[in-house]
Amino acid sequence: MFKQVKSAVFWYYLYKFRKRVTLIILLLIIALFANVIYADIVEYLKLKEKLEYLEIALLSKWLIIIFNIGISIYLILTLFKKEKIVEKETIKKEKLTQREKEFLNKKTIRSKADILLDK
Repeated sequence: MFKQVKSAVFWYYLYKFRKRVTLIILLLIIALFANVIYADIVEYLKLKEKLEYLEIALLSKWLIIIFNIGISIYLILTLFKKEKIVEKETIKKEKLTQREKEFLNKKTIRSKADILLDK
């Protein structure tokens, strides 16, 4: 029973935030590919004996990894804050019913009793 509830909650949030989850996964994959590309560049520079460029390769690798992880952390932290703001805005807009909005624009308010008295 608990596994079913846990699975339902997991798939609900995965479906609800699928764009952000996809973006986070892509950013983390890019960070992993940066490490693989760095290893290839290091091997190439060792073969060509151009070791003075290793420093640039190392800095660029870590800049890519830190940038991607930073954006991923930011997206995870702001995942639930955005939904709360949207809920507050919809509550503020829906305080008045359609009938109450019609009464706001009328110059004179007449009830059914007033209409019957006029007849």
